[in-house]
Amino acid sequence: MAIQTAGDSSDYLARLRKIHRELGIPEDFLDTTRLPLHIEPDDLVATEADYYQRPQKLTLAAHLAWISMRTAAARDGVILHLISAFRGIDYQRELIRKKLQKGHAIEEILTVVAAPGFSEHHTGRAIDLNTDDCAVLQQEFENTEAFQWLKSNAQDYGFALSYPRDNSWGIDYEPWHWCYQAENSDPEIV
Repeated sequence: MAIQTAGDSSDYLARLRKIHRELGIPEDFLDTTRLPLHIEPDDLVATEADYYQRPQKLTLAAHLAWISMRTAAARDGVILHLISAFRGIDYQRELIRKKLQKGHAIEEILTVVAAPGFSEHHTGRAIDLNTDDCAVLQQEFENTEAFQWLKSNAQDYGFALSYPRDNSWGIDYEPWHWCYQAENSDPEIV
């Protein structure tokens, strides 16, 4: 398992194991998942508020790339709305807890929400996007001009679609989820 880390990975892993136990995530998940493990960065900067006027954070490089990409899209007549950016492991735990309270099985949840420690949002480089006249965080986003623009241009700004159809990670297709790839200076521990 590759760990993208900036600190002591043993404390982080112990914390994740405890959170996973609380949520009913299988004990061997850390060893069997295909998703990479991410540690939260220390160097996040405030971005503009998201579409819902909530404060958001990204790494500086991801934030600058997002601003450039959004500006270029606007020049081309394409509107991109930031829906979410950095999410810590505690926020991720609460997303899963809410789904569990609604009666969803953990196996089902883990196909639509990454387990704490495994969300690209933990890196401060992932963004969820939307555009006008489209339901938020829905696959119909793929039918928008915004998605077509992103498919053609996002790589020019360092962003990649993380979860295409039939991805190897086992996460449902998310046309709205893009991650800044150009900044990959975090050391990996294998």
